[in-house]
Amino acid sequence: MSQSLPPLTAIRAFEATARHLSFTRAADELGMTQAAVSYQIKLLEERVGAPLFLRKPRQIALSELGAKLAPEVTRAFDTMREAFADTRGRADGTLAISSVPIFASHWLAQNVGLFQVDHPDIAVRIESDVRLTDFAADEIDVVIRGTRKILPGLVGHLLIKADFTPMLSPGLAATIGGIREPADLLKLPFVNSGDDWFELWFEQAGVKDRTVPQRPISLLGSQNLEAAAAIAGRGIAMLSAGFYRDELASGRLIQPFDLLATDGHGYYLVYPETRRNSPKIRAFRDWIVAATAPLRAEG
Repeated sequence: MSQSLPPLTAIRAFEATARHLSFTRAADELGMTQAAVSYQIKLLEERVGAPLFLRKPRQIALSELGAKLAPEVTRAFDTMREAFADTRGRADGTLAISSVPIFASHWLAQNVGLFQVDHPDIAVRIESDVRLTDFAADEIDVVIRGTRKILPGLVGHLLIKADFTPMLSPGLAATIGGIREPADLLKLPFVNSGDDWFELWFEQAGVKDRTVPQRPISLLGSQNLEAAAAIAGRGIAMLSAGFYRDELASGRLIQPFDLLATDGHGYYLVYPETRRNSPKIRAFRDWIVAATAPLRAEG
């Protein structure tokens, strides 16, 4: 005969305490007192016949058994959260997307309407953000982030490689009679001379003496701002070419060389493994992976 589960209240107390490694924070999350959480953990430890936490002065740590049990319990709760989240998602029909600003402004905002034409029953909410997302706490279904590595427990689909190349305004290039070879770029100011991408690009371009001129460093913090400065003729910006096809086609920016360098980064669609079968996530995943195929082919 199968063994019955311990009380759900005790399991919830263990899962929250294991995530926070704090009885106090677990109690706050669950709306319980610290003493009640401690009591539930004690009941569970009596049930399994071994300690799940190591009590230390002013802190706790998972025991060996607790460390083995915690991921499985968390995964089970994630599955239940996902089931209820999907039920809520079907009710309000909203897909919440968090995207880095460069992808949101240069591709997603221009194309997401096509997804909604194909899926009129799914409303889309887009947030432009670069922060790490806590899928268990934040009301976000999927994120689009620039990264080299997908963390355990998450699924990632490459949308576009973050290959980069120098770009500048035609007027700035004309001040030195045009750009004929990569070393000519060193005669001009850089929007962000502290950008590691410059060193990587010049190395891959075979420029031996690639010392960037020592000028005040401007840390604008995003490709969007650096591209705007480059269009204004303030300097050379190292940009991901796939996002600036319109600016290149209109002549506001020029790309002197075909060479696209890389540091291994790419822009990925990411969501938890436990949500891979969510209908709205599956629909968006299939659409965006297909829609961004031309961007990957260019790389």
